[in-house]
Amino acid sequence: MNRMINIKEILKTRVLVLDGAMGTMIQEYNLQESDFRTNRFANITANQQGNNDLLSVTQSAIIQAIHEKYLEVGSDIIETNTFNANRISMADYEMEGLVYEMNYESAKIARKAADKYSAKTPNKPRFVAGSIGPTNKAASMSSDVNNPGYRAASYDDFFEAYQEQIEGLIAGGVDLLLIETVFDTLNAKAALFAANEAMKKLGKQVLVMVSGTITDQSGRTLSGQTPEAFLSSLSHVDLLSIGFNCALGAEQMKPYIKELSEKSRFNVSAYPNAGLPNEFGEYDESPHEMGLQIKQILDDQTVNIIGGCCGTTPAHIEHFVGLAEKANARKIPSLATETVLSGLEALRINAENNFINIGERTNVAGSRKFARLIREKKYEEALSIARQQVENGAQVIDINLDDAMLDAKSEMQTFLNLLVSEPDIARVPVMIDSSDFEVIETGLKCLQGKAIVNSISLKEGEEAFRQHAEKVKNYGAAVVVMAFEEQGQAVTFEDKIRISERAYRILVDEIKFNPADIIFDVNILTIATGMSEHDNYAVDFIQAVKWIKENLPYVKTSGGISNLSFAFRGNNMVREAMHSVFLFHAIKAGLDMGIVNAGMLQVYDDIEPNLRELATNVILNKEKDAADKLIDYAQQVKNEDASDVQKIAEWRTDSLEERLVY
Repeated sequence: MNRMINIKEILKTRVLVLDGAMGTMIQEYNLQESDFRTNRFANITANQQGNNDLLSVTQSAIIQAIHEKYLEVGSDIIETNTFNANRISMADYEMEGLVYEMNYESAKIARKAADKYSAKTPNKPRFVAGSIGPTNKAASMSSDVNNPGYRAASYDDFFEAYQEQIEGLIAGGVDLLLIETVFDTLNAKAALFAANEAMKKLGKQVLVMVSGTITDQSGRTLSGQTPEAFLSSLSHVDLLSIGFNCALGAEQMKPYIKELSEKSRFNVSAYPNAGLPNEFGEYDESPHEMGLQIKQILDDQTVNIIGGCCGTTPAHIEHFVGLAEKANARKIPSLATETVLSGLEALRINAENNFINIGERTNVAGSRKFARLIREKKYEEALSIARQQVENGAQVIDINLDDAMLDAKSEMQTFLNLLVSEPDIARVPVMIDSSDFEVIETGLKCLQGKAIVNSISLKEGEEAFRQHAEKVKNYGAAVVVMAFEEQGQAVTFEDKIRISERAYRILVDEIKFNPADIIFDVNILTIATGMSEHDNYAVDFIQAVKWIKENLPYVKTSGGISNLSFAFRGNNMVREAMHSVFLFHAIKAGLDMGIVNAGMLQVYDDIEPNLRELATNVILNKEKDAADKLIDYAQQVKNEDASDVQKIAEWRTDSLEERLVY
């Protein structure tokens, strides 16, 4: 039977048990430097003691014996001895050139042990998980306290290191890939992308598990994400399981496992440490003591896979096996299909949210001040604009650095690396906005959360559209699809819905893109321009939004709101009123989000009644001369503003006392 299918079926009926700590067991052998390096590596300069992954090459019998001890007590899944077997971590030991061999040999050793015990217990098949640790560097955090934008390794470095490791594991015969002890979600996203590429290259599919680590009682990963944000960031892959391991004991881990259990459509795993470390860094919980907490987790039916991390031994695992045999497996909940984005925190987009404001001021095309600050390299001040947008109610931040005077790729990387180090900004998701897909990719390589790409379209044809969509999916982002095709921009209602349906079918049916991660922007075009053919643009947009929400299940809709009123640039009062009236009707039709200056939206009921009526007539195209009437009103307001300026100039000529009174 196909092992991929087999393990999925088994997980429906019982809790599987993962093995315990490899490092804890290796320590019991009291190995010396010569035991690690043997004659083969006698000339390596770097000290090898502690390089446990090397033992799969130099002491394979010891590693196999440890695997068999865990299998003997009933482990269903054993992990390969490859936690640090990647090029980044192995640089410390000058062993970068041995990475593929380490992984290949480790997988072969574990495969041999698992097959031996599967033959002994045919009704209890054993599985091999390729252990993929987080490396000793972070993709979304700086290791230099004086330079928050610095990265010790790039996304591409992680991607290449993980792909090399994963190819060795798959070639060696693993059933599963276990990306574990994730402290920075961007590292894990690079590993998932690398896994996808490795499987394509080798022509072999294996199942993938992910396990993060909550570092303390703050309930966040080291890189700052909440459990739900962590889940959202990795949900683009059809994972076998997601869970937590390390850092905490079972008692401390329970609430975070419970949260994952309630919100995850994947199986859930938990393999905690044997309690919290003592003053010597050792783990004291006995199998019985730890088992009391494990039993509570199993009784709560919040896990599908249980196991042990630091400090756990075959004695611990034997105790867990006995508990798991009596436990009921967690039932995967039936969850509504929702759009869930994330920065450090998750953002659910559903009926309860009503409307999502996407802050537009961190866009060089929409804010002269922001563009000037970026050109002058005044990044701290530029970040303050993003912070202000969040404080004013923006739930997503739009970042656009497309400018002829800028190296957009470089600036996108610099600005986002700085932004993610600011928790009050980084807590919200980011929209990466560019007409250059290379700039979009650069931005996606900086963000651990689930971002939005703005945008892709059919403008360059279906092949380019598919390529861009595949990449967006693999980077773990949602995507804005513009209503463009080879013949140009959709203007009429009919073109808007036709192009949207065409794109939807490609994304959902062919690429298997999650429809909840698709956001259609069917072009908010400028009205009241004096040209009659523009008069129905807002109506066409609103009607297209309504059709999309009724006919393309689970997708979201968005638009650049300021485009609507461009004919009235310079007159903020009229523009703000138009935006509020437009949103009043568009949201009723199903508009989910919009790029807008969150601090400059009027409350619909507070708009001056005459202006509200004029704006409504223009937006809904109620009268032939509606645009002319609004233009007349706008001119009147502009003249009144000019009169006020004149009055101000006059009072400034008065005496000091009179000026103070004024």
